[in-house]
Amino acid sequence: MNFPFDIYLTTFLLISLNLVIVFGAKERYVTCGSVIKLLNTDHRVRLHSHDVKYGTGSGQQSVTGIEIKEDVGSHWVVKAANGKICPRGQPIKCGSLIRLEHLESKRNLHSHIFSSPLSSQQEISCYGENGEGDTGDHWKVICSGENWLRDDPVMLKHDDTSAYLATSGRTFGRPINGQVEVVGMSSSTGPVHWQAMEGVFLHNPDISASHHVHTEL
Repeated sequence: MNFPFDIYLTTFLLISLNLVIVFGAKERYVTCGSVIKLLNTDHRVRLHSHDVKYGTGSGQQSVTGIEIKEDVGSHWVVKAANGKICPRGQPIKCGSLIRLEHLESKRNLHSHIFSSPLSSQQEISCYGENGEGDTGDHWKVICSGENWLRDDPVMLKHDDTSAYLATSGRTFGRPINGQVEVVGMSSSTGPVHWQAMEGVFLHNPDISASHHVHTEL
């Protein structure tokens, strides 16, 4: 499988920055600057967004869960909270605040006090322009141990509202037929666990001495 041009360019930039690029390989940590897909371990769907706005609530770009693992609309860039610095390739610590930028639309995973369209829980959307939004884009990584490990499911708790990123299990009709509703839940029990799956993972060489290349994104 051939690498697209943007992957070659990314590789060149990372080499210049003295970083290691890892395509989907089982490196240990989720790190700042990595581009990942997130799987809800209960409903087995990947966190997804697209250029479809909610017809109710905020009217912002909708966020769903999809079963198809190859869809490019499921890529998210791991970033620091607004006003914070997160060195590329640095492992994400448990308990830290992050933002998740939707790679295609350049909007951040977001929540606020609007009702979700199918289950009337808390709406999850994509918000902002060119990666810039507000504090509604902040998510706390809830995990055990020191750092977010790729093999371990984590919870993502919305900092402004204390809701947990979850799936309701309900599915949409047209124009996003069969896609699963993503919501904010007040309880930490339920379908609130997410695991990093396919992606492009950045690692500092002193953190990861060796790496393997795998092209599945």
